[in-house]
Amino acid sequence: MNQDYIKPDSWSIIEEGFDANRIKSSESLFSIGNGAMGQRANFEEQYSGATFQGSYIAGVYYPDKTRVGWWKNGYPEYFAKVLNAPNWIGINVLVNGESLDLNTCKSVENFKRELNMKEGWLSRSFSATLPNGIQVEVFTKRFLSLDLDEVGIINYEVTPLNADAEIVFQPYLDSGITNEDTNWDDKFWDTTHVSHLNNQAFIEAKTMKTDFHTCTFMESKVYISNKPIIVEHNVTADSNHVSFSYAYPVKKGEIYSIQKFGGYTVDRYHDKSKLVKAAKQALKTATKKGFHQLLEGQKKAWANIWEMADITIDGDVKAQQGIRFNIFQLNQTYLGKDSRLNIGPKGFTGEKYGGSTYWDTEAYCIPFYMATKNQNVARTLLEYRYNHLEKAIENAEKLGFKNGAALYPMVTMNGEECHNEWEITFEEIHRNGAIAFAIYNYHRFTGDYSYIPEKGLEVLIGIARFWQQRATYSKDKSKYVILGVTGPNEYENNVNNNWYTNYLAKWCIDYTLEQIENVEEAYASDFARIAKKVKLTKKELALWKAVSDNMYFPYSEKHQVYLQQDGFLDKELISVEDLPKSERPINQKWSWDRILRSPYIKQADVLQGFYFFEDQFTEESLERHFDFYEPFTVHESSLSPCVHSIQAAKLGRMEQAYTFYLRTSRLDLDDYNHEVHEGLHITSMAGTWMSIVEGFGGMRVKDGKLSFSTKIPKQWKGYSFKVNFRDHVLKVNVTQEQTYFEMLCGEELEILCNDKPLVLESNVLKAVS
Repeated sequence: MNQDYIKPDSWSIIEEGFDANRIKSSESLFSIGNGAMGQRANFEEQYSGATFQGSYIAGVYYPDKTRVGWWKNGYPEYFAKVLNAPNWIGINVLVNGESLDLNTCKSVENFKRELNMKEGWLSRSFSATLPNGIQVEVFTKRFLSLDLDEVGIINYEVTPLNADAEIVFQPYLDSGITNEDTNWDDKFWDTTHVSHLNNQAFIEAKTMKTDFHTCTFMESKVYISNKPIIVEHNVTADSNHVSFSYAYPVKKGEIYSIQKFGGYTVDRYHDKSKLVKAAKQALKTATKKGFHQLLEGQKKAWANIWEMADITIDGDVKAQQGIRFNIFQLNQTYLGKDSRLNIGPKGFTGEKYGGSTYWDTEAYCIPFYMATKNQNVARTLLEYRYNHLEKAIENAEKLGFKNGAALYPMVTMNGEECHNEWEITFEEIHRNGAIAFAIYNYHRFTGDYSYIPEKGLEVLIGIARFWQQRATYSKDKSKYVILGVTGPNEYENNVNNNWYTNYLAKWCIDYTLEQIENVEEAYASDFARIAKKVKLTKKELALWKAVSDNMYFPYSEKHQVYLQQDGFLDKELISVEDLPKSERPINQKWSWDRILRSPYIKQADVLQGFYFFEDQFTEESLERHFDFYEPFTVHESSLSPCVHSIQAAKLGRMEQAYTFYLRTSRLDLDDYNHEVHEGLHITSMAGTWMSIVEGFGGMRVKDGKLSFSTKIPKQWKGYSFKVNFRDHVLKVNVTQEQTYFEMLCGEELEILCNDKPLVLESNVLKAVS
């Protein structure tokens, strides 16, 4: 049974009524971030019930030593943990000496939590009766500033309802925090200095091993009936905690409030000896502007993001809420400001998976950022991988590869592999191909070839070298085979000749050979520089070509489909439809041995190849493969429904496409996989965007031209989206009767609609039936 407590609303995520059983889920769903930091939606005041406390700083991590029963050569030394950072949001509240704690209150009424996605803020309101009988009304609002991305702001208001009361606000900083997941219960943080002056406090701390230096800071102001007041405060401080106390006698019906400014300065952007100075400057700027002016700036900043990124859906509030939630979280996680950062699968919403970069970035996220930002943001994501090329070569060397062969990590923070499940680390090598595909996809969409001669070709050569060395010549088949791999379907490990992996290997080699030829011809000096640097020879290129030309692909003549891998037809082919619902999800109900022997597919595998390389197969072939594999797919990966939605839409199966769209867009909101309490599925959210733009909108790039083939679910009256294509901003508006195209920015552009040319001119609406 999926959860269903989030109120349908086109611009907000709303929860009504206090329920302790859903606290952790809501802490994930109502998370906020600004690209530089983020936090789960923990209460500011004390909460003694079950909670998952989490605040995170972009790029700050800890190399938690790998813990496995059987050590194998090549294992990564550590698993990079996204670090729970010192907490700055805390504000303990005392009412006549009694702590405000929703877990111990006699009653909690009118509880409402709202995440306003349009304006980028989180609010909470409720009435509560404390054990001492005092009734209070509480209203809070907080946000992490997009304009001042080191700063977050909280406005916290308490009104006594049935009596006068002394109310004490105790804003605090706390660096004595731990991660939910640790391998050895290591201490991750070392607090180096705690200081305070007037209404400001600072905790300097550094991470163990990685030596990231941070300063967590706060400054508070108090108000009565919205008028600022000076309240003498007491200070309590120890080795990793500092707290102020602001006590005030509040009359019944009066609002006593505190505004707390807090956040982090990090040595990524400041000299580590000047972090307190930088924090004081951040506080000076923030407090000068004040809560309301900063909130107005927040609204404008989000309005600018939505201006380009929004997708509207008319006539289906749940579908509308779903897509906006996904777009909102993607923008909270990554804004393209820092090439050293990337898009972690949980973003700032939890700690599961560790690492900050998976192949999800290249396969799913780059298309979203290319079309809704500008090509520089996407190029920054490509440069992230170029900057890690030497590490990718080192990763391959650890596994026995030579001559500059590069194997990009499955999971990384700094280019080193840090995933410690052998069937993933050693075998899920298809991730290498996604990185090459992203280079191709970037050029295809933006038309910017300059990245390839400047940086991309070196990456492609390293990847091609890996594939050539990873393939084995089979005398029995007179073909090259790739043995002992795990495909995108992680419910099969250590298989031979996963079709997707083999196809990707061949494509990577062919594409790299083509780019070598292009660069040698058109960018001779770049080619000479690269060829000398990587010691490229004609003899080596011939070896690559032999592998590509003779790659083996498992195929069933009977079913007329490529087989997911050798031996797939040996399985007991029982469809998901015939699997008892009580046994789902199988990853929570079955033993791993049983899963591995089953035909069940976690996510698109063969169909992932058909998604990437759609133009290399006929629609009839796609249909055949979709009909064969989808019935065995359990969609227990967040990356699965979006690919199937896009392909179902292409095949004209709109009911199926719509069902998959709802599943991908509301995966976390409705908690399909019963794990949202651990954090959100950030990277797959880009797939939701693709489900509409590439699925229903049918957007493709064909021979350098933007192409659309629009469809609309019967549940919708209409939908619209914008894309930035080579400095042309187009708006596409689809109704049940017609599709409208409008060029909002840029010169004349010829596009294709249903394979027919259509010339768009600036601010001229064109309709196609």
